[in-house]
Amino acid sequence: MYWFFVILAFLLASIRTEKPKKKYQKVSVIIPAYNEEDTVAKVVEVVNNVSFVDEIIVVNDGSSDNTEEEAIKAGAIVINHESNKGKGEALYTGYSQAECDIIAFIDADIYNLTSKKVESMIKPILLGEAEITKTKFSRASGRVTELTAKPLLNFFFPEISFEQPLSGQFAARKDTLKKINFEKDYGVDVGIVIDADVLGISILEVDIGAIEHDMSPLADLNMMANEVVRTIISRANKYGRVIMIDEIGYFIRMSVVGLSLIILGLFTVFFVKMVPLTIGVLISVLGIIISIFYIVKVIVKSIVMFRKTPRISLLKSFVKIHFPLIISIIILLLMISTFIGAAHFENGVLSIEPNSRNLIIYADSTTDNSISVRGPFTIDVAIENESDQIRMPDEAMMTLGIKVNDTIQIGDSIYIVNESRNGEDDIIRLPSQARKTLNLEPGYIIQNSRMKEIFEQSLVTQSRDNQNITSVEKFIITSRDRNSSNFEIFVDNVSVSNSSGVFRANSSYSIAIDGENVATLTNPENTTFNYGSSEIDIVFKDSEHTSTRQFVRDSQGSFLNLIFD
Repeated sequence: MYWFFVILAFLLASIRTEKPKKKYQKVSVIIPAYNEEDTVAKVVEVVNNVSFVDEIIVVNDGSSDNTEEEAIKAGAIVINHESNKGKGEALYTGYSQAECDIIAFIDADIYNLTSKKVESMIKPILLGEAEITKTKFSRASGRVTELTAKPLLNFFFPEISFEQPLSGQFAARKDTLKKINFEKDYGVDVGIVIDADVLGISILEVDIGAIEHDMSPLADLNMMANEVVRTIISRANKYGRVIMIDEIGYFIRMSVVGLSLIILGLFTVFFVKMVPLTIGVLISVLGIIISIFYIVKVIVKSIVMFRKTPRISLLKSFVKIHFPLIISIIILLLMISTFIGAAHFENGVLSIEPNSRNLIIYADSTTDNSISVRGPFTIDVAIENESDQIRMPDEAMMTLGIKVNDTIQIGDSIYIVNESRNGEDDIIRLPSQARKTLNLEPGYIIQNSRMKEIFEQSLVTQSRDNQNITSVEKFIITSRDRNSSNFEIFVDNVSVSNSSGVFRANSSYSIAIDGENVATLTNPENTTFNYGSSEIDIVFKDSEHTSTRQFVRDSQGSFLNLIFD
């Protein structure tokens, strides 16, 4: 047994554990050349000095000089085109015949090419930092780049922001290039950039320093510009960017108009007091209709585009091109969230009260002005010689459930309620004694939701005239809504008044005629009694509504006094 363990230990020790070697990646350099006998040999020699380059292929694109001979002398493999077919065709010929994992494309007319420049564009591919590298270099920007390529790319593919999209020097994995459509002419450079972007291929722009080569004549630049424009427009059409700019662009602009109208309408409702509520609501409704209509069109067209273009790339471009729509939606959502945060719902009343203006919506459809805009209200001093009057805007009266010519008792003093003066739509003028009792100072701003709280326990006397009969009611303002009772008063079977308010349980309520108590209610139930030759009926109706009008109990006087004229 001992020898068994010794042999096993020896065998285990003899096994060498090594990390698997990384698979070798073969590198080929493709050099397209057309009448470049003066520089091609130098370029080949520089590339040959790069240790990890395994293959150099010069594609002689129908040259009429000694380009082929110079390339062969420098040690390159030469593939000839019988006629000049263009840069893209030359690159494709070299790429299709190269036996490698990584391919670099380098122009043959560079005077100051160095091994370091070549290494800097290939190493990121070897190290797995990118699938494609393209170069940028120090020189005055090319005329075709600045006047043609960049403006069109910015318009159709704004996510592409390379400094030199037409630099001409590329490196890429061969299996990556199989996914790309090679243009046959000068459009090949920008075509690779666009395809890589749209297909989600990682592409890295590498700075290789200064580059010196011959400037192309104007005629060649004209041809180059035409081919670059054709390539960009073709790709824009292929990947749905033309539809995005044209049709979807229009739909999105109209969607922005609709959203802007919604925002304008909401802003008008809450913050522009001179514009009626109805107009603000109509503007918002029109905006909702327009925005929904065109946003649906945007979605439908986007679905068509998604079938042509990978979603990530399209999303980047969509965000950049249609930033105004996104901002409009964000602003609208912020406004809506602000209004929701300022909303209160209690006992059938929805109150939306941002800091400037308040939207009040009553669930009770029978209530006068069930939807209105109210406050906030500013406290001010009473007008001279009006020490017995309180001036209030209509909106404040609606909130408190009072009307012009009502009287309101605050503390020990009684005041007549009057309407606000012209131009003082949100000002409440209070005599000094009333302000002192309510603990208010001139300049105080009161939100609509606090009105009932401030005037709580104030005694209101309210009169209504109908058919030579005056109905006088007394109630106390409370800050808390309670279940109310609705009732109608008939004199000799003729309706003379409708009213509603809160009757507290187990309490008595007195009814008077011409100031004389004639009946008492202990519960809100139908009551009939005679006064002289007249029969008076008080008929209660079913009610699911609430109120802050709490009728006074008999200990405080009659809650209802009928005065016959």
